[in-house]
Amino acid sequence: MGFTRLSWTVATLISGAIATFFLSLALLTFDVGVGYAIWTSVAGVGIVVIGALFFGQRLNWQKILGMVVVIGGVVGLRLSGAA
Repeated sequence: MGFTRLSWTVATLISGAIATFFLSLALLTFDVGVGYAIWTSVAGVGIVVIGALFFGQRLNWQKILGMVVVIGGVVGLRLSGAA
């Protein structure tokens, strides 16, 4: 299907540019690995939460445990003194 609606295409491009800008700001503080881990983890967990809240996707204990492990891993990286 692709990007068939111009408004969603523009919204995707703008949000991607904004996210990349904020990642570049974060990388002034974090190491690249930690910054990218945070960026991708927030996106992954955020998509799961949005899917559950707005699209009726089910959250079971395995998905919740996976999100907790991802968040715990990123917190662990940050607290490791790598930044």
